Amino acid sequence: MSDSSPLPPVRLHSEAELARDALATPLLSRAVRLARWAGPDTRVGAGGELVEEQLPGAAAELGLEDEDAAAFASEAWRVAVDTGLVEIVDEEEGTVATGADLGLVVSGAPQDVLGLWLGALETVLADASVPDLDDIVGAMDEGGDIDFSALDWDPEAEAEFLDGVLGNLYLLTASEDGPGEGPVPLPALAASMIVPDNMGEPTNDVLEQVSDAMMRLDDQFRLLEPVGLVDFQPVDEALMADADEEPAAPVDEADVARYGLVRLTPLGLYGIRARLLEAGFTAPAVGDLADKGADVLLDGTSAFPPAAAQAETEQWLARREPLAAARELLAAARGSDVGAPLRRLLCQQALSLVGTEASPALREVLDDPELGGLARVWLTERGAPDVPAPSEDMVFWLTVDTIAAQLAAEGNSAELQALVEGLAAQHGSFFAAAWRVDHPATPDVLEAMGRLHPDKKVAKEARKAAFKARSQQGG
Repeated sequence: MSDSSPLPPVRLHSEAELARDALATPLLSRAVRLARWAGPDTRVGAGGELVEEQLPGAAAELGLEDEDAAAFASEAWRVAVDTGLVEIVDEEEGTVATGADLGLVVSGAPQDVLGLWLGALETVLADASVPDLDDIVGAMDEGGDIDFSALDWDPEAEAEFLDGVLGNLYLLTASEDGPGEGPVPLPALAASMIVPDNMGEPTNDVLEQVSDAMMRLDDQFRLLEPVGLVDFQPVDEALMADADEEPAAPVDEADVARYGLVRLTPLGLYGIRARLLEAGFTAPAVGDLADKGADVLLDGTSAFPPAAAQAETEQWLARREPLAAARELLAAARGSDVGAPLRRLLCQQALSLVGTEASPALREVLDDPELGGLARVWLTERGAPDVPAPSEDMVFWLTVDTIAAQLAAEGNSAELQALVEGLAAQHGSFFAAAWRVDHPATPDVLEAMGRLHPDKKVAKEARKAAFKARSQQGG
């Protein structure tokens, strides 16, 4: 994943909703309870961890009683310390006090609460990249020191792997052709990190690596769920049973859910985006452009998928009066630069969301050579009276402008090919007239029509017209 190209825009819940979600997560809510529980008699070790004899009391405060109670209490305490909910007063004495940030839980703004949660997330992500405790014990030498080479553990590589997995999960969630808010099968997520893009049938070695990655992710997502990053359905333990052991119940091998399912929560989507932004990625969110000018809106949404572009535009329009918005959009759509045709197409799509209150703005540009065509289309579609018919020159100019915009937006798509075929079929002398169109994109549009039209004779006509147009423009 490159940090130079923008990621798909995401739709985030409001900060108030996300802050409520953050406070309700098991891990942060436990950390808050322990911060309030801590007092003058609370003692910590050299690393700020609760001393062992106080873990039962902490677990009881959290209402935890099972065999993992002490571990959960210890984790919650570490989050409380890391996020500033608890402060170490005296390292030698091991005394603590309520941290200044504990007040943010009640009186802080949503952004303050989310800052606490992001701190908790960083603690858990660091833990998720550490080897299993059994592996650490197995790597200890006689002196009690850990032999890191025996662990086969590269901390930086482990962190990068987990970041990559979460980045891919973010992409799948944000992409319009992905599962959206639905879960992603764990094997598919593991394969996205292991299987090369150009590989056809994965080799046995690659499949084994995918299986190993699945097991690592199963452990990691179990750790990440309590902080509210993901909703996770773990791998069915029957699949991990020894081959000689009989499964506890009949299983359906075709049931992909048995191999684990994971999805980013709305809070998780917010958290991963925050980390991506901090790492230098361009990670837009729908609504980012709502307070910007129309020029920024049209340029910004040019890289958005259709649904996200419409959602962004709707939020932009909601903050403005229809007539003023239409005038601003039309002004921003002018230009003869390479990006202008796509801006005009996006302007036209934005104006389709505006009511007849905007009619005066469209009438004001009827004689504009760049905007007059789209203005006539808009007014006619709304049944406006006294709309002047376009000249032939305007019709051809608008046609070239529209094709140039679609080339910029979609490339050589099937929809564009159908449009090209339709134009050539409806207008027998289209190319004889089109090469004369005074539009900067005329040569490129005619060349594209030559590439896209399946009829060799028509394609040749288009290429000849493109040559004439380029000669006319001095190219």
